[in-house]
Amino acid sequence: MKRLTLAALTCAATLGAASAYAQSDIVVGLNLEPPHLDPTSAAAGAIDQVLYANVFEGLTRFASDGSVKAGLAERWEISEDGLQYTFYLQPDVTFHDGTDFTADDVKFSLDRARAEDSQNAQKALFEGIENVEVVDDLTVRVTLKAPDGNFLFNMAWGDAVIVAPESVEGIKQKPVGTGAFAFDSWVQGDRITLTKNPGYWGEAAKLDQATFKFISDPTAAFASVMAEDVDAFPGFPAPENLPQFEADPRFQVLIGSTEGETILSTNNKLPPLDNPKVRRAIAHAIDRKAIIDGAMFGLGTPIGTHFAPHNPDYVDLTHLSDYNPELSRQLLTEAGYEDGFTTTLKLPPPSYARRGGEIIAAQLRAVGIETEITNLEWAQWLEQVFKGKDYGLTIVSHTEPFDIGIYARPDYYFQYDSPAFQTLNETLAAEADPEERSELLEQMQTMIAEDYVNGYLFQLATPTVANARLHGLWEDAPTQATDLTKVYWE
Repeated sequence: MKRLTLAALTCAATLGAASAYAQSDIVVGLNLEPPHLDPTSAAAGAIDQVLYANVFEGLTRFASDGSVKAGLAERWEISEDGLQYTFYLQPDVTFHDGTDFTADDVKFSLDRARAEDSQNAQKALFEGIENVEVVDDLTVRVTLKAPDGNFLFNMAWGDAVIVAPESVEGIKQKPVGTGAFAFDSWVQGDRITLTKNPGYWGEAAKLDQATFKFISDPTAAFASVMAEDVDAFPGFPAPENLPQFEADPRFQVLIGSTEGETILSTNNKLPPLDNPKVRRAIAHAIDRKAIIDGAMFGLGTPIGTHFAPHNPDYVDLTHLSDYNPELSRQLLTEAGYEDGFTTTLKLPPPSYARRGGEIIAAQLRAVGIETEITNLEWAQWLEQVFKGKDYGLTIVSHTEPFDIGIYARPDYYFQYDSPAFQTLNETLAAEADPEERSELLEQMQTMIAEDYVNGYLFQLATPTVANARLHGLWEDAPTQATDLTKVYWE
């Protein structure tokens, strides 16, 4: 009898250990909390970090390697003239509230995004659409004004996800999508919880629940992961702690690349920053290596233009803005600012901005440029800087993929207005030949570098610290997302 009891206890202990490894939920740490939960009406990447692929889906989607895959459209046909895209939609798809997904929802979403009163932060993605026509419940035809080789790519952005008219009114607080996870709750200032969608049309998620915890302080982030209160932390904000995690068998450390061009964004219409010589002086006052080493502990690739170095069409233009404080002071004198000037430096929450801002402020001070630093929360930054254009300088990482086209938008927050660049961008959109596109992209990269539109700092790396037993996390970040649809515990 005692032997039987011992055997039973041994079996119970074994089952207990097994169940500890068969976890069905996950806690993910993120640096930024979304201002709201509508990815189609805000520029905040924090929204996509929680919702992209998990809750909301588009006609196409980005895979972990950055390629464009089928999404809610299972296939498509393109007319010979490149003007019409006929999308054949996935059958038997429902939104999380039980309503059917049909071609009417696609038309509603695309028309809403391109409407005159659209609040979409990337409205330019949809401006080339001439008409959206419902052919039948599962077929929609999009007619373009001109051929656009980037159209399928554009439809994979988080700003192009499909929403339903029945639920769009409450989308900012209660998002309703078609994804493998459904929105459950949001405790503002703390966490967002998603639950598995049992009626998902595609491959079901392996996790039953995902909780996103918002931890902006690097010290608190380190403590949370070390205590295993957080299972994974993409974009871990304290790179100085990575060696400690790498030495601990409980954790894995993934160092990936992102689409994030980190820039010292400059208000091109605010004097004296509207003077190209002043902007050039700022560029030569910046020591990129010191910023990467000091703010990112060596993680980051120097850039000299707004383009990802891992892209085959990237042109290394760092020499145009090499660190040369003597030249910087000379340029300021030539521009009429021998005694320097003062401007604002408004910093959003990410550690690359806050830490990098202190370093850049010291570098600018060394050539006579004083900065009045203001630390802003993300919602404040969006309101003052991105929407209000009320700033001189700011530091931000543009993590949208292949987004050099933002320089063709004079009303964009850094307010660069170059008809020549706008013409190049229009030509690129209509060009399908790879060699011609490469030539155009080289010209575009060079133009904004030589105009010193912004201070180009580094391509943001993305360190992820996670429990060693987790699998399926993205290493690279081809878009702003924490895709949990393939994540599981071993």
